[in-house]
Amino acid sequence: MKAILALADGKTFTGEAFGAGGEVEGEVVFNTSMSGYQEVLTDPSYCGQMVLMTYPLIGNYGVNPEDFESSRPFLKGFIIKELSGISSNWRSNGTLDQFLKDYGVVGIQGIDTRALTRHIRDAGAQQAVLSTVESDASVLVERAKQSVGIVGRDLVKEVTCKEPYFWENDNRVFGETAPKNAGNKTYTVVAYDFGVKHNILKKLTDAGCRVNVVPASTPPEEVLSVKPDGVFLSNGPGDPEGVPYAIENVKHLLDKVPIFGICLGHQILIHALGGKTFKLRFGHHGGNQPVMDLRTRKVEITAQNHGFAAEEKSMTKDVEVTSINLNDNTIEGMRHKTLPVFSVQYHPEAAPGPHDSDHLFQEFLESMKGKSH
Repeated sequence: MKAILALADGKTFTGEAFGAGGEVEGEVVFNTSMSGYQEVLTDPSYCGQMVLMTYPLIGNYGVNPEDFESSRPFLKGFIIKELSGISSNWRSNGTLDQFLKDYGVVGIQGIDTRALTRHIRDAGAQQAVLSTVESDASVLVERAKQSVGIVGRDLVKEVTCKEPYFWENDNRVFGETAPKNAGNKTYTVVAYDFGVKHNILKKLTDAGCRVNVVPASTPPEEVLSVKPDGVFLSNGPGDPEGVPYAIENVKHLLDKVPIFGICLGHQILIHALGGKTFKLRFGHHGGNQPVMDLRTRKVEITAQNHGFAAEEKSMTKDVEVTSINLNDNTIEGMRHKTLPVFSVQYHPEAAPGPHDSDHLFQEFLESMKGKSH
């Protein structure tokens, strides 16, 4: 079956459909990871977007239930050069094609992904329509021009949990009472779910935290009522200015409890501290982004997935920039000079990606020492 990808600037690509059929719209971004396509697909931060993989062969090791980073895929479409006809891995229990069919994700293969990547780098990430049902590319271009972008939209409401839960032994535990072995954990952490990845929750529990995950709109009074030792602000999709309620909630927590933010959580924290963010031309998406720690001058290779960044000139004097991206010098980390509050734009939990930044979870533990209730 034929599929057409049409960009809002008039550029079109015709290829072969795979996964689910239908028509979807979203912002096209490219991801430079060579593996980890299942983790990419199930990362809620891609809500509202279509993901283009720059690595040419995708699907060769199949899919499995252990590598989900959320309950399901939230992205709009999947764009690749070639879908592997073989799913060869001892952990695989299905094909990528069937996985996308099962979750209703439209895919296109057989296009020049290198040309599309170069175009996005030059023209910037933009809205597009991917269709297996409309054969007139000009019609799809007009639809892409009329589609709503991600700036200012609240995409978090589409991915956040509906009710609080405890994360225990790699699973959700619902209910009013804590899990049986929760008392064995050293610290109690409330994690705001803006689209949290499972591996972040695993890292927190492995570090000795009892993790209570709450919906994105949870009032600060409710968070503080459980007497947490720390608050974690998760990754998530879209524009931080689209979730003003989250920014206001974090403002009320700043001087009351240690806070650690990742990705969208970092951007929300920037706004809560009086700063601003801006939209990047084509974003940072992949497992090979070099970041320098300005305190140690050491360079870490990091996993990243974001389309917005902190505006340096808007940062207040109480905030110190701790790391920068060596590709474009954008801010990748910050900390408050007097409060136990810090955040990073990249993903120390990786999945997929390198583990250079694992130490940040230990830094969070250090910030909670002496804060136990």
